[in-house]
This record gives sequence, C-alpha cells and structure tokens, in this order.
Amino acid sequence: MNNSNRVIPLTCSGHTRPVVDLQFSPVTSDGNYYLISACKDGNPMLRDGITGDWIGTFYGHKGAVWSARLTREAHRAVTGSADFSAKVWDTFSGEELHSFAHQHIVRAVDFSADGTRIVTGGKEQKLRIFDLYRPDAPPLEAEGHTGAIKAVAWDEKRHTILSAGEDGCVRFWDLRTMREIANIPCSGPVSSMALSVDGKYVTWASGKTANFWNAESNNYEDITTHTLEKTVSSVSLHPDHTKFVAGSDSDLWAHSYDFESGKELDVSKGHHGPIHTVSYSPDGEIYATGSAISIENERLQAELHDLDDFVDTPKVWKDKQRVMSHLSLEKSGIQ
Repeated sequence: MNNSNRVIPLTCSGHTRPVVDLQFSPVTSDGNYYLISACKDGNPMLRDGITGDWIGTFYGHKGAVWSARLTREAHRAVTGSADFSAKVWDTFSGEELHSFAHQHIVRAVDFSADGTRIVTGGKEQKLRIFDLYRPDAPPLEAEGHTGAIKAVAWDEKRHTILSAGEDGCVRFWDLRTMREIANIPCSGPVSSMALSVDGKYVTWASGKTANFWNAESNNYEDITTHTLEKTVSSVSLHPDHTKFVAGSDSDLWAHSYDFESGKELDVSKGHHGPIHTVSYSPDGEIYATGSAISIENERLQAELHDLDDFVDTPKVWKDKQRVMSHLSLEKSGIQ
C-alpha cells in the first residue's frame, strides 16, 4: 500500500445526522461541477464540487432524505425521502418545484439525461417514472423486485433503467415497455449502484464485493468483481477506470484500489463513524465520502498533515498545484 499520497480531508460541516448519499454533477457548461448530499436530518445540501463551499440547503422534507441527484447542468435537484415523497428543486432559488407522493419510503431517485423526467424506487419495491412537464399525469410503473429498491440509474445510451436493492439483483428495464429485459444476480443485497461518468460501467456494492459491469459489451456476464476485507457500503469508479474507492459501514476509513488487480493503493483516514457513501468527481481529482459524522472532500496527490490538528474542525486538502480555502458554511446560501 502506498501512503505517500495521503492528505488531510476537507470536512464539509452542516449536516446534523448521518450522510447517506452523495452525487457530483457532471462538469457543467461553465466548467464547474457541484456536489449534493442526502442526510437523515432531512435537509439535502448543495455545495461547490471543487472547494466544498456550501451553496444552500433545501428545506421541505419531513423525514430522512435517502437519495439526491442533480441534472447535468445542476439546474435542478431531485430527492427521495422517508416522508413518502420525491421532490424536485430549483437549485438557484431553493424553491420546491414538484412533490410526488408515494405509499412508502423513497430510497432512490435519478434524472433522465435531459432532466425532464425522474425515476424513483424504494420500500414499495416498485419503479415509477414521472414526467416533469406533466407532473399531474399518472407515472409509468414497473414491478419485479422482491425487496426494497435501494439504487436506480437512468442509462440513456441503452434506453434502460437500472435498479438494485435488498433482493440481491441488478435489474434492467426497457424504457419503452417498462418491462424487465435482464438481471444480474449478486452475492447479497445491493447497498449502492451507479453508472460511471462516461456510461461505460455500472458499479455496485454487494456484501464484501465491489462489482463493475462493462455496459458496452452487452454481455451481462462481463463483470469484474473484487472481494474486499469488509462489507462494502458504497463503491465509486475513477473516470479513467484505473482505480476505485470503497467505503464500509464497518470501517472508518476510505480505501482506494487498483481496478485491474484489486490491490489496495491507499487508505484515507478522517471520519469518526462508518462510511455510508463515496463518489468520485467527474474530473477524477477528488472524491467525497459521507459518514455518520461529516462529508469529506478528498484531494489526491498532496502532502500529509497531522490529523490530530484537525479533529472536529473544517479540514482542507492541500494540492501541490492548488490550495483550497477553509469552509465557511453556516450563514450564506439558500434559506
């Protein structure tokens, strides 16, 4: 294991309960990208993806928020909650644009590529697609899971929706018919799943395994699987497909691994609770991790600092090319 690249994390404070989901937006037309976090405190937050600076908090849910996603230009956000709703937000004003009622907890949400539709899944074991141009219209629905749906992904390239969850199966749904066209059995319940930035890989965490399906092969058995030492809660693939980062509910550290060999490359310390979610930025320069304590925004290839000097204070990664400023997150942004 190479420890020379270990650095001090930038802690993004503000949440008051465990952070359970994170997503970076793609690089937007103005060259920036953004980070959204879902938290059990019920108040999803939007941040600058490069600095970690707080932009705003979306207020309106009355229960834990389990999932949050941004559109490609980060103009809209969608969140899924334990209050039996999925909400769509304007990220400039913080205004709630739509609220879609469900019959049970919403655990997973995602946007279509053009941002005009959303897909939801959760405890009802049912997928729903809502048209944002016709918010009052009945949603399209699909059923087939035998356990709660914990992750969904909209694959525009292949005209499919992907879903996974407690029944230990990644399922593929034809958008045109809303019928299941394929499934991949997993080693156990799937705790997280995501489509890579370029759409070439589908990644998921199941038991002690990190899994990567080559979506371009059209072969549902073309899967790279690495078995890790601890149960994997979340996994994220680097945009260049050379390495991945994984977090665990039974570990306080984030681990980086070589994609081909599965060899551990690095360990990042800094959380004081289990890691529920990890996500690489679209340029691959940073990754974020969410825990029972905080979100850490981690810059690679930088100098090591003493963690004891940074406990429970804003933390910063110091890159050799760029220095990120300390955060001041509490008193500005969307109200």
